[in-house]
Amino acid sequence: MKMSLASKADRKAAADAAAWMFNVVTSVGIILVNKALMATYGFSFATTLTGMHFATTTLMTGVLRWLGYIQPSHLPFRELLKFVIFANFSIVGMNVSLMWNSVGFYQIAKLSMIPVSCLLEVVLDKIRYSRDTKLSIAVVLLGVGVCTVTDVSVNARGFIAAFIAVWSTSMQQYYVHHLQRKYSLTSFKLLGHTAPAQAATLLVIGPFLDNWLTDKRIYAYNYKTASVIFLILSCTIAVGTNLSQFICIGRFTAVSFQVLGHMKTILVLIMGFLFFGKEGLNLHVVLGMIIAVFGMIWYSNASTKPSGKERRSSLPTTRPQKHGNLGESNEHDGKV
Repeated sequence: MKMSLASKADRKAAADAAAWMFNVVTSVGIILVNKALMATYGFSFATTLTGMHFATTTLMTGVLRWLGYIQPSHLPFRELLKFVIFANFSIVGMNVSLMWNSVGFYQIAKLSMIPVSCLLEVVLDKIRYSRDTKLSIAVVLLGVGVCTVTDVSVNARGFIAAFIAVWSTSMQQYYVHHLQRKYSLTSFKLLGHTAPAQAATLLVIGPFLDNWLTDKRIYAYNYKTASVIFLILSCTIAVGTNLSQFICIGRFTAVSFQVLGHMKTILVLIMGFLFFGKEGLNLHVVLGMIIAVFGMIWYSNASTKPSGKERRSSLPTTRPQKHGNLGESNEHDGKV
């Protein structure tokens, strides 16, 4: 019996590690591809590009459903509408925040998503964090802040945009975990519900928002072979990025996704220094990276202890159909 439990724990640990690696590789890859697409080829239409990403993801889920790999499932329209509102406000808010704020304040806003996500879990899921878990989160915030936050200036409209972006992003990530648990949805099934709605809305508002932000029209962009290849590559990697995000948040929580997800920030900095020059690399940045990695290791250890994160009450799940329970959800996601 003990051997069986140990082997099950080992399989779960391996699946968890694979999920994180999948997310890290696709996230870092898409950032580097998008950086080349925007900086080298001048494709600066970020919101429309995100709509293209979700359109490609919709195509992927449609093909998998047609082949029988994704079974029909149910998500109430009210829940879908709330998710899409949070998700789209997140995307638009982050783009506007980046335009209206300094890079330093933009990074501070991104870091503030961790305490906001913690607050949501405490209030909505009745989660209680141990002292070590709280301290490890603080160390991660300190380390990432040291190596990414430089100039900090703030104005009223920039603060409002950042506030909307932080809360909508935190709510969207919380809802990914919440909906998967409540309606027993796998990551594939949840993406099958949300990706078409996000693709439709972002492809409609994206060109207008991008024109407002960049004063450029996507219809006037000079498409060349190289830029089209990078565009296709970006959309392809985005399928993995979207799926891996849902898998990771579904298997863990939005807070864990945010904390350990800053490993991607560190890797992006390192890859940027390797591929785009060492400008900005100094002892200050290296020290911040070391502190952040130490904090992530501490958080991983602290949060997995029995007292690291305790739920004071459980969320009832809705099982509208016979498409499997959450255990099946984690099993399917683990196989990915």
